[in-house]
Amino acid sequence: MMEPEAKQKVIYIIYLIAALDITWLFLQFSITPYLARRLGFDTIWFGYLQTTVGVIQLLGGPIYGRCADVFGARAALTVSCLASVVYFLLLTVADNTFMLFVHKLPAVFMHGLPGAQMVVADLSENEKRADALGKLGLCFGIGMIAGSSLGGTLSTRFGEKFAASFAAVGSFVSLLLVLNFIPKQTKIQTMPESNKKGSSNSVFNLGEITRLMKFPGVAKTFTVKIISGLPAGIFQVMFSIIAMNFFQLKAEQNGYLMAYFGIVQMVIQGAVIGRLTSRFSEYSLLLLSVGISSLVGLAQAMMTNVFHFCLIVVPMMFSLSVFNVITDSMLTKSVSPSDTGTMLGLCASVQSLLRTVGPTIGGFLYETYGVPSFGYIQCVINAAVFSLLLATGGRSQPHRP
Repeated sequence: MMEPEAKQKVIYIIYLIAALDITWLFLQFSITPYLARRLGFDTIWFGYLQTTVGVIQLLGGPIYGRCADVFGARAALTVSCLASVVYFLLLTVADNTFMLFVHKLPAVFMHGLPGAQMVVADLSENEKRADALGKLGLCFGIGMIAGSSLGGTLSTRFGEKFAASFAAVGSFVSLLLVLNFIPKQTKIQTMPESNKKGSSNSVFNLGEITRLMKFPGVAKTFTVKIISGLPAGIFQVMFSIIAMNFFQLKAEQNGYLMAYFGIVQMVIQGAVIGRLTSRFSEYSLLLLSVGISSLVGLAQAMMTNVFHFCLIVVPMMFSLSVFNVITDSMLTKSVSPSDTGTMLGLCASVQSLLRTVGPTIGGFLYETYGVPSFGYIQCVINAAVFSLLLATGGRSQPHRP
């Protein structure tokens, strides 16, 4: 069993690895849309590219989480970092449509943030878990700022290939950190309860993955996570197109806007969420985030320029941050400690599902009804979810002590 000081050291290293992982991710976000446009992609084809990534990660998320539970944190994070290195190396040679799609294939194993969440969930106390997971959001904000700024600057001044190569080297640095500082196993119980009952230890055992849906409260929270998160997910997937075409932003300007996102998220997740979770119940915060998300949708429907959007970003990032942290915390508390990796893998698959259906739906809405349609749909769906949550209350949300 690890000493408290050793646990805290591992958590700090995980925060660093997560920040680096998100940095390279957002660096790529500053490259791909402009590379795709240079290769002749329109909105629909860019949607297909995004959908490809969503499908790949949708398939890989639960398996990755199960792998983390079976083989340990170090093995799972090593696979993720290696996949990132290959991903960015392929991006450096993506000079045609086929290679732009091929370079997305390693994304099936790229689940660095869920891996980091698993380690934090394993090493943190139940009552402090939401705050600890929220601090990962602080790392997300740092990565968003650094990655967006680096991506826009490097691709503008030195070209997209150099920026991709830089990210490949950075992913290798992350790999070295994992191999040197992350313990092989971070769970208190190294053998999942299901294995003790004679269940299969296979990473690809679908029954072990779907079994978690039978725990009390899991199905309801999971359904809310999917339905309420869908409109925001569609907007996020389409944002690079909206930034280019609706706001008329260049690569460097888009990088600055993403950096602004990061600053807002850092403040919210580093200084706000911890205070909220210590004062209010998780169910109350879930209601708050869904309600604010509905109002944000209405504001998005009415915005006409990038200044309006910058005003909307603060409540938007607040609702997204609180919603994601609280739902992840509720779900990991609803299962045994030996299953947190699989559960976080399923949570990651929700985001992948949104990225899978989001581009197709988003491309259709953008071309047919325009940007305001995203906001109206978000407003209506989240208002409906808020009403249902308010009516049913927190009775079906028990958590393990």
